Formats: sequence, C-alpha cells, structure tokens
Amino acid sequence: MTSIAFEKQYVVNEKGDRIGVLLSLEDYKKLLDELEELDSLRARDAAKASGEEAIPFEEAIDDIERERDRL
Repeated sequence: MTSIAFEKQYVVNEKGDRIGVLLSLEDYKKLLDELEELDSLRARDAAKASGEEAIPFEEAIDDIERERDRL
C-alpha cells in the first residue's frame, strides 16, 4: 500500500475551528481505492486466522462483487 498525499483544504466555522475537509474528486477516488484495498487485506487476515476451509478464488470474487453492488 502506498502513502497518498492530499492537498489540505478545510471547512471552518465562524470561530475558525476546522469542522470538515474538502477533497478533489480525484483524491476522493484514491482514498476510496486505498480503503477498499485495506478492507481486502483485513478480510484476508481474518480468513487466515479463522482456520476455515478456503473457497475457490472465482467464488470469492463473485461474493465480493455482489457485496460491492449492494453498497
């Protein structure tokens, strides 16, 4: 996994407190891609730790795509 540098743009309230962040669409997509990769790595680690029998790769991909379509 690579480190992503984002241009920092904050939304501030009338007191000057940072209350939000603005991202370019490109940075937002990069962030989502990184989160998806992290989620996949965590799922892999959890599957390895569970000791359960592995399922075929194609079946796993189908399951992941169905789950992604639900979001």
